[in-house]
Amino acid sequence: MSKLNGRIGGVTQGYDLHAEWDGEGLRGRIGGRFQGKDLDLTLRAGDVDGRVGGTFAGFDVDGDVTPRGVDVRLGGRVDGDDVHLNLGGGRVTGRFSGRLSGKDVDLHVNGKWLEGRIGGVVEGKDVHLDFGDMPPELAALAAVCAYKVLEDDQAATASSSAASS
Repeated sequence: MSKLNGRIGGVTQGYDLHAEWDGEGLRGRIGGRFQGKDLDLTLRAGDVDGRVGGTFAGFDVDGDVTPRGVDVRLGGRVDGDDVHLNLGGGRVTGRFSGRLSGKDVDLHVNGKWLEGRIGGVVEGKDVHLDFGDMPPELAALAAVCAYKVLEDDQAATASSSAASS
């Protein structure tokens, strides 16, 4: 059993990510006890599927995860986001959520640490994850899932505060 522990975002506007990897399943929590979502992914022979969040408030995860790259869909066919990542030379680079309105992913694998940024210099979020003995490509996918949860929650908070003004 290997542990995935770290943070996406900053000290005040970020989410913790804690999960356990048993060689096939990655299960844990993005965020805290009250604010955040559960993470439940299964990886078998390069195929990943699972769910982030609950039955109603969450999104499906489905696609391919290999040591060379990640090609996954977060959410449904209509209301969802693509994740395309390339791994090599100690780096994880790619795109989350499309070519035009999406976000860049630029992460570095340093030993058992995955560090870098998702979303660019200005509006992006820092990534600091200790991924232990799990595959770095799965840790990178978990980081993108955590980023999506954080962004979705921040957008919902901004929307509700704007509606009440």
